[in-house]
Amino acid sequence: MRVSRLMLVTLRDDPAEAEITSHKLLLRAGYMRRLAPGIFAYLPLLWRVLQKVSAIVREEMAAVDALETLLPQLQPADLWRRSGRWDGYTAGEGIMFHLIDRQERSLGLGPTHEEVVTELAADLLGSYRQLPVCLYQIQTKFRDEIRPRFGLMRGREFIMKDAYSFHADEACLRRTYAAMDGAYRRIFERCGLRAVAVEADSGAIGGSASQEFMVTAEAGEDLILASPDGRYAANQERAVSLPAPAVPLPAGPCRTLATPDQTSIEELCDAHGFDPTQTVKVLLLLARFAAAPARGVLVCLRGDQLLNEVKLANAVTARCPDAGALLEIVPLLADHLDGPVPFGFLGPHLVDLPLRQADPRAAAAPLLRLADPSAAELEAFVCGANRVDEHLVGARWGELCPLPEVVDLRAAQPGERCLHDPSQRLEAARGIEVGHIFQLGRKYSEALEARFTNEAGEDEALWMGCYGIGVSRLAQAAVEQNHDADGIRWPVAIAPYTVIIVIASSQDPVQVALAEELYGRLLGAGIDVLLDDRPERAGVKFKDADLIGIPWRLVVGRGAGERTVELVDRSGGTGKRDLTADAALQELVERVGLQGASP
Repeated sequence: MRVSRLMLVTLRDDPAEAEITSHKLLLRAGYMRRLAPGIFAYLPLLWRVLQKVSAIVREEMAAVDALETLLPQLQPADLWRRSGRWDGYTAGEGIMFHLIDRQERSLGLGPTHEEVVTELAADLLGSYRQLPVCLYQIQTKFRDEIRPRFGLMRGREFIMKDAYSFHADEACLRRTYAAMDGAYRRIFERCGLRAVAVEADSGAIGGSASQEFMVTAEAGEDLILASPDGRYAANQERAVSLPAPAVPLPAGPCRTLATPDQTSIEELCDAHGFDPTQTVKVLLLLARFAAAPARGVLVCLRGDQLLNEVKLANAVTARCPDAGALLEIVPLLADHLDGPVPFGFLGPHLVDLPLRQADPRAAAAPLLRLADPSAAELEAFVCGANRVDEHLVGARWGELCPLPEVVDLRAAQPGERCLHDPSQRLEAARGIEVGHIFQLGRKYSEALEARFTNEAGEDEALWMGCYGIGVSRLAQAAVEQNHDADGIRWPVAIAPYTVIIVIASSQDPVQVALAEELYGRLLGAGIDVLLDDRPERAGVKFKDADLIGIPWRLVVGRGAGERTVELVDRSGGTGKRDLTADAALQELVERVGLQGASP
């Protein structure tokens, strides 16, 4: 391809809309243009990158016997209602674009395809003899992001590979899950990315085991906590650790302590010399559901700990199975109550809440009481007395009130001890999620009645797995990991072109002739090559070549008469060297060869 025909428009300054390096570079280098917040046009250079990523994905999916298909983007609301996800994905801050057609039928633009593919499986898979089956697609997805940002990292329209597997038993599901794990690791390695697999929360997709693949980068939105020995890694939503040991509270009977205006743990400890680990803080929250009245939630944490909102949402959902989708959990405020509550002086022995029954968000159901192990393990502690300006010192579980149900609710922090080896301490890194795999179990097959006849002739629900890769996000993550002060440095396997030939002076017929010769010979060798034949100054061409990040550059300049060229390794491995044209061509063919060929 000749650059003069590429519709290449580069920018010298960073666009105001771009926040992180990869976003800035993709816009400046002419890879994409924004049409609206979170909506981008993929220009020819980026489309070639996406094609190369997709080709690698297809090869690795074929290696694990996955079959490519294409599923509809418009999805009937009825399927999502049957799975119980319609309200959660459309109400409140839901992320699904949804519409009503001229027949008054509700439809959604697919953010994911579990319901659609499960409905197909229910229709097509009736016997254990047909299993296992794995289907995948590479397709545009839609999500109504509240705050689109970071270019392709958090967009409203993006390209994703999603695969779904169906099995006769859990053991087969686990084998496919392991095979997908291996395939994902190969995909990211082949794309030139440094990715780490971490334990993850299943989120709205659901299921049991799940694992995310994170590209480590300072611009990552996710915090990864990992052990130095490499045996444990998780995103912060899922991470577990051992908190610092609590300072024992001096022995003595439970007593009341006057604490005027001391409504925070910090104020309480500063005024009376307590250590935060000696205290229990009580949080009052309101959980709102799609199919049931709201419910009050009382959470007990050790005073030095932070609440993990994802763990709390999972705990509440598991304990309210008939309430429908959990829409949100918000702090419980005085507006939700019919009577006074001593906020700032709450204790775990709070008997009940005067919830406002006229408020549709209120409920008559009893408080859901949960305690994190960090609070449950305290023998004696300081807590609110449920009276304004008073706390209790030396309170004990069982004497003050029954111990609430114990569940992990705390947010693990960098520097805390690891469960598998307390001598190891968690280290933090930022990551960009580029892949996620799930063991879904029977969540969708039972809801959508996707059943098969097993070997014993009995009817049962299919076992399912789900496996996603953000193709467009992966491309931008590659830039975030591979750039320098001059521009992008694409890994060879996914670079839009492998070699760019720069003619220093397009007015010199000797330079033009040698460049055309090298261009033809590289194309004949199966190597993707750009020829910068524009009538621009050499400096402009060099800057553009660095910016767009083509891995190898051949400069045809004043040495053309002696058939001498400059070979530049953009990755920095060998730097710049003057070689004969034949020697440069031979090195490129030997070093990159079919690595740089079109998919």
